[in-house]
Amino acid sequence: MAWRDAKASRMRLLLFTASIVLGIAAVVSIQLFRDNLQDNIKNQSKSLMGADYLIDINETPNERAQAIIDSLNPVASEVNFVSMVVFPKNGGTKLARVRAIEGPFPIYGKMVTQPEDAATTYQQKGGALVDATLLLQYDIKTGDSIKVGELTLPVVGSLSSMPGNSAVTSSVAPPVVIPRHLVGETNLLQFGSRKEYQYFYKATSETDFIQLENTLEPMLDAERADLDTHTSTSRRLGRRYENMGKFLNLVAFIALLLGCVGIASSVHIYIREKLTHIAVLKCLGASRQQSFLIYLIQIAGIGILGGVLGGAIGIVIQESFPYILKEFLPFDVDITITVQPLIFGIVLGFLIAVLFALLSLLNTWYVSPLQALRISDTSTQKTPKQAKLIVFALIIVFLFLFSYWLLDNVLYAIAFVVGMLITFAILAGIATLTMKMIKAWFPKTWGYTTRQSLLNLFRPNNQTLVLIVAIGLGTFLISTLYFTKDILLSKTAIGDSSGKANIIIIDVQPEQTEAIEKTIAANQMEIIDNIPLVTMRIHSRNGVEANEAEQDSTLRIRRWVYNHEFRTTYRNHLVASEELLEGEWTPEVNSGDVIPISISENVAESAKVTVGDNIVFNVQGVLMETVVGSIRMVDWGQLQLNFNILFPKGVLENAPQFTVLSTNAPTEASSAQLQRTVVADFPNVTIIDLRQVFTIVDDILSKVSWIINFMAFFSIITGIIVLIGSVRTSKHQRIKESVLLRTLGAKNQQILRITALEYLLLGMVGSLVGILLALVSALLLALFVFREAFVPSIIPFVVFLPAISVLVLGIGLSNIRGVLNSSPLEILRREV
Repeated sequence: MAWRDAKASRMRLLLFTASIVLGIAAVVSIQLFRDNLQDNIKNQSKSLMGADYLIDINETPNERAQAIIDSLNPVASEVNFVSMVVFPKNGGTKLARVRAIEGPFPIYGKMVTQPEDAATTYQQKGGALVDATLLLQYDIKTGDSIKVGELTLPVVGSLSSMPGNSAVTSSVAPPVVIPRHLVGETNLLQFGSRKEYQYFYKATSETDFIQLENTLEPMLDAERADLDTHTSTSRRLGRRYENMGKFLNLVAFIALLLGCVGIASSVHIYIREKLTHIAVLKCLGASRQQSFLIYLIQIAGIGILGGVLGGAIGIVIQESFPYILKEFLPFDVDITITVQPLIFGIVLGFLIAVLFALLSLLNTWYVSPLQALRISDTSTQKTPKQAKLIVFALIIVFLFLFSYWLLDNVLYAIAFVVGMLITFAILAGIATLTMKMIKAWFPKTWGYTTRQSLLNLFRPNNQTLVLIVAIGLGTFLISTLYFTKDILLSKTAIGDSSGKANIIIIDVQPEQTEAIEKTIAANQMEIIDNIPLVTMRIHSRNGVEANEAEQDSTLRIRRWVYNHEFRTTYRNHLVASEELLEGEWTPEVNSGDVIPISISENVAESAKVTVGDNIVFNVQGVLMETVVGSIRMVDWGQLQLNFNILFPKGVLENAPQFTVLSTNAPTEASSAQLQRTVVADFPNVTIIDLRQVFTIVDDILSKVSWIINFMAFFSIITGIIVLIGSVRTSKHQRIKESVLLRTLGAKNQQILRITALEYLLLGMVGSLVGILLALVSALLLALFVFREAFVPSIIPFVVFLPAISVLVLGIGLSNIRGVLNSSPLEILRREV
């Protein structure tokens, strides 16, 4: 019976099926991609690192550190740094990451080179492996030469990929691999130069990496070195991309939640139209259980079918994710179809179909056989409140469990469910208040069609409450998603860079500053910034040194605070990217006075310090005592030089330091000319052309925006289906009323006006309330989740509000289309 009835009602069940399919497709595609990403990270963790584990240190290892490194017998070692390279063939210059390697690296994975043997012979030949894209860009071929600092050596091969490189970092600073024994000849590792020493190891089958970390990390921390195993790399990468997955999961859940609302609306229409049929079945002897099971089997079967179709679509969608996200991933993702998300999609389709249809299905249990003989379409028996409360409780438990599974945070899951309940309550309250206000101030002197439209909003059997809640909820979820998208994308917005510094010259030694300034002036450019940099480390805070902080677990100071080499500066003013949060900024101090410094809020949080606390710095072997005078909020999203620690003038002028210069090159040609001139005279300096950075960041942002908009597409389409289903709930009632009006002599034009005004009011009220609630929701997300300033967009008000109102109007008018084209008697017979 369930099969026969479903075949006869397949068009009516289309909305129900579509709501399930889209929600399941969004969830399954995200889950499949997450599983594939985790498996790839786990399987490729050794190849990503190139070894089982490594030790890295950002300075030349001291005697104790070198003893620890040597005792473990490294297989290979590397020193890497960023520098300008020159191609003598055509004078081309480019910022590159120089990786000077000694030994058979990588231990796992491989360097992909052309010719293939270049990866194993470059050290013996004393040549360089250069990024393949960089060679194409400057028309360099194997056999040509490359100049790194003061060292000129032949290009022995092009490098396509190697462990430790990603597409994004290679775009900014392409890799250049040279033999380590030639590093001294470059003369680039001078005072202030950023460099990293790495030592690569191969473990035995008995190696316990957890025990290795517990044993070595305290010893290496004391020498300012770090241990990184392939298992810790796997965990770290997993956490990094898990955050991205959580956001996409949340977006998919919004699509699924909209689908749940669509299920409830669609089944409500369907079951309401079947109540007379059920009454007839009961007259013929069908039991309550039989009539209930007929439609429960239908709904459950469609839920499983929707899960299968949604899973199939999810598979197709997730196949495209690796191509979209390849710029963000340091490895290629191999897609395999796992069974778990597919089974999960089918089970989820079954659960949400039955759970959100259960309230309407309960009506079939309480249908009286007498309803088949009565003219009224209302049941003589109502569903008991206790049964309704049980269903509502099940729905709330489902929402909590599902949101907890996605967010992995009990408080967030509770807040999400409470927020949805509050949203429902507000929408229901607004709908009730609307009815009461219209009834209280009903305009009796207005025209007939206007009065009839307003009467429809508060008379018995009205649809105002159901429609405003459904329309408002759909609009709320879609608008929240749009506002959230704006928050996420604004975090990485670049802004207009015209007229700002687009060339930054770093690692400028004090004796080189004047000459480089003259070179910039000779190229008709002006110095925008001349920033002195002093390197230092934190020796102690409030009298607690690094080793004491390690032993005292109550302090909860982040390890990097003591290990990090801070590059600080001094000036007498704050810049546009800085905002004072606490304390007072001191622009200048006299010799012998207490030294008040300003620190960024992230350092204050990590070091657990506040205004008035003491910090002692180790400045190139000299201890300097300071006090925290102020805490700043720094906008790190701006592409300019920002600092964690800022000194006033009058303190660091005589400290060992180097300089950063910046200027603006009006054209690409002038930028290239300046780079060639500076690098030729001063090979130790590094020049960053921000034009390339802007291009890369813009490309990344466009991909991020595409992904977010792509996932939002699910929610918008599902939301439209929900709105269609919700508005169509009133079809049966409006057809009878319109037929009655036509029988009494109303013209088609009058009926159109009555219907149009009613649905336009419902659409405007529901969508406006939904957008306003979304505004509050997005503000809370910005403050407590993303911790970003929220600037609301006007798009939902000027696009969503009229678009949804017109959509509701169109669906409402389509409900009575048949009434206007047929005779009243024909319609009544068809409806019966």
